[in-house]
Amino acid sequence: MSWTVLVVAGLIVLTGAVVQGAVGYGLNLIAGPLLALLDPVFVPVPVLLIACVLAGALTVRELSSVEWRGVGWAMVGRVPGNLLGLLALVTLPVTGFNLVVGITVLTCVLLSVVTWRPRITPPSLVVAGTASGAFGTVSAIGGPPIALLYQNESGPTVRATLNAFFLLASVSSVTTLAVAGQVRGEHLVAAAALLPFIVGGFLVSGPLRRVLSGGRLRTAVLAVAAVSAVVLIGRSVLG
Repeated sequence: MSWTVLVVAGLIVLTGAVVQGAVGYGLNLIAGPLLALLDPVFVPVPVLLIACVLAGALTVRELSSVEWRGVGWAMVGRVPGNLLGLLALVTLPVTGFNLVVGITVLTCVLLSVVTWRPRITPPSLVVAGTASGAFGTVSAIGGPPIALLYQNESGPTVRATLNAFFLLASVSSVTTLAVAGQVRGEHLVAAAALLPFIVGGFLVSGPLRRVLSGGRLRTAVLAVAAVSAVVLIGRSVLG
């Protein structure tokens, strides 16, 4: 891996970490696809490892605002969602499934702008967790289902709860990959090389939290979801 590749990868990770620290999610949406194009060694293990670190740090930063009950119900749906995603990978065309994911997320964003105000209940959390698992397994876009559900909550609640969920989800994914023998030394080296950029993004995002409050945070949550959906749709259509 050249220094140029490492610096470019680091800047991508830094951007994703800043977005996630300020909005609540965004690292995987931004870093996953770009790092895969830059060097396949970064995906998925190193990205998941640094995602664990970032999510853990962000959870601790606003620990008192975590809705653990919501995290628990969402995790109930996460494992079945992962299995559904694996089934989709085996039986369905990935491009077609990604197109469905993109359209679904974009539709939810548009409904949110017009009239939809999602209610946070155990059934809705399980459904969102299932969708997050399935979408994340196939397309690496697992954040929007949970983020859209919490879009009307306070900033600290959105950020802390989403990152607590992402921490558990990322740890479960890394554990699964480790058991399957998919975690190698080169992955650990790549993750370690990206770690300083994660720390930088964490620090930079701190002051931005005060800017993204109230309606601004909701707008940011919807904007990140919309951009990820449009990119996924475009990637599916253009092949």
